[in-house]
Amino acid sequence: MPRSRKYDGVVYRRKETLFWWIRYRDRSGARRRESTFTQDWQEAQQLLRERLQARDSNVLDVVRKGEKLSLEQWADFFLENYSKPPMRAEKTHQVNLRVAKHIKGAFGPRKLVEITADDIELYLRDRLRKTVRVKTALGYRQMGVLKPTTVHQELRVLRRMLNVAVRKKLLQANPCWGVEFPVAVRGLFRPHYVTWSEQRRIESQAPPHLRNIVQIITETGLRVYKELTPLRKDQVDFVNATVWIPDSKTPNGIAEIPLTPLAIEAFKSQMLISGIGPFLFPSDKNPSGHHKNLKTAWRKTLKRAGVPYFRIYDLRSTYATRLSAGGVADEWVTQLLRQGDAKVFKKYSQMKLQMKREALEKMNRQANEMPLESGTATIQ
Repeated sequence: MPRSRKYDGVVYRRKETLFWWIRYRDRSGARRRESTFTQDWQEAQQLLRERLQARDSNVLDVVRKGEKLSLEQWADFFLENYSKPPMRAEKTHQVNLRVAKHIKGAFGPRKLVEITADDIELYLRDRLRKTVRVKTALGYRQMGVLKPTTVHQELRVLRRMLNVAVRKKLLQANPCWGVEFPVAVRGLFRPHYVTWSEQRRIESQAPPHLRNIVQIITETGLRVYKELTPLRKDQVDFVNATVWIPDSKTPNGIAEIPLTPLAIEAFKSQMLISGIGPFLFPSDKNPSGHHKNLKTAWRKTLKRAGVPYFRIYDLRSTYATRLSAGGVADEWVTQLLRQGDAKVFKKYSQMKLQMKREALEKMNRQANEMPLESGTATIQ
């Protein structure tokens, strides 16, 4: 008959140390001994109760592993195994490296299990008060305070880092789940829906290659820098009205994309101005390369068109929203976007509300006062 677990834990003192020790049995009945590293008997009793509770919840090994691992050690492991390509894009890895530098500076020597939601909130408040330092030829230059969106991105990286620790059974729960961001961040990661009138104004003020990019993305949903700008001419098939994407952000992104008549016209227009090189969007600075940055041209075009700034990536969101508003099933929209997770589609479908408002603005409220064609009576 197994021994009752009610009496299988005890706090005792060893002769060779001043610290209290605890002795208890795990779920298999094996006896365990460990130091509490405290001379306070009450603290030792608290640790014993936590061990017994973890044992009864079948998370004792999780707690013990997490207590031995510091956040700095886990951050290095995360960056090496869960941040680099092909797990994540190179740009995402660079962001993770930058964020990890600040996180390790704040929490580095602390153990994973010691970090609480309050500690993370204090870290975020401290970061919101920091100023930006820019390195120039004359030295470092102090700029304004960090933007809330930048600090929020750091929270997202830390949350993912600790989520992986929970999945690897190094933590019982992610302390970021109890964190409330100190300030309100308006419009964070909310895609912008481009109306037809906005698109026409943008196209009228855009240089030829950027005008073709706008038309292609809104008709195909291609990713700007990962799929469209590196595109080669031999990947476009006008006979079958398709374009082949050999490299993408996700495995689902590697596919043959059907083209609409508008997309075909945009591709043909770009062929005429792309020159003799292999790339469809050759770089002005490097003839053997392709466009890698459209931010300056995009910002200037929006300013000339009188359109408030939004990310060029939101053209892909607009493509998804138009499909959804046109009656295409959500499952098909997810496949046309070539997303691996259908949850990503939720942020696109939220923009349909703006399209509904656009339709309501076109409603003719004077229709009930118009004379009927079939008679002479007028409804008042």
